[in-house]
Amino acid sequence: MMKKALLVLLAAVALFAGYRMVLAPPQVKEGSVPYTCIICFGDSLTFGTGAEAGMDYPSQLSKMIAKQVINAGVPGDTTARALKRLQQDVLARSPDLVLITLGGNDLKNGVAKDTAFKNLEHIVESIQGQGARVIIGGLKFPLRDRGFARGYKDLADQTGAVLIPNIFKDIMGNRKLMRDPIHPNGDGYRIMAQRFLEAMLP
Repeated sequence: MMKKALLVLLAAVALFAGYRMVLAPPQVKEGSVPYTCIICFGDSLTFGTGAEAGMDYPSQLSKMIAKQVINAGVPGDTTARALKRLQQDVLARSPDLVLITLGGNDLKNGVAKDTAFKNLEHIVESIQGQGARVIIGGLKFPLRDRGFARGYKDLADQTGAVLIPNIFKDIMGNRKLMRDPIHPNGDGYRIMAQRFLEAMLP
C-alpha cells in the first residue's frame, strides 16, 4: 500500500513538472524585460492564423510580460514581401526588440534557400543597424527542409542575432497544439510565446 502511494505521488510530481515545463510561463521579475518597443515581425505564425482572437503569440507574450507587444504579422508573407514592408512596419517605429518568424512560406513556395536567407540577412542587419536586438524563431521541417534549418543557424552566427533553432519543437504534429497541419492553436502559440520570452530574459 505504501509503495503504491509513493508511486502515485511520484506520478503526480512528474505530471506537475511536465505542466510547468510545457504550459506554465517563465517567471518574469519586475524590470527583467527592459524593452520599450517590442515588435513581432513575420507571417501567419506571427499574425496568429489558427488561433482565436487574442491567442496569437504576440498577444499572449504581452500578457506574460505586462507590456505592449506589436503584432506585425502578415499571413502568406515571404521574406521578399516582408523586406518590402520592413521600413513602414518595423524600422519607422524605432523598436528596441524585434522577434522574427519568417522563411516558412519561402520553403513552401520553392524559393531558393540563398535568396530567402539573403533577404533575412538584410532584414536582421537593418533592424540591428538601428540598435535593436533581434530574436529569430527558426523552423525545422524533417524530410523537406532544403537546408533551411542550417540557414537559420548560419544567419544567427553571421549577425549575432539570438536563435531559437526550432520554434515549432514538439508543437508540429501534436494534434492538441495544432489547428491545421501548419498553424498552431492557442495552446501551441502559448508555447511559442514562452520560448520567445525565455530568449528575451537575461
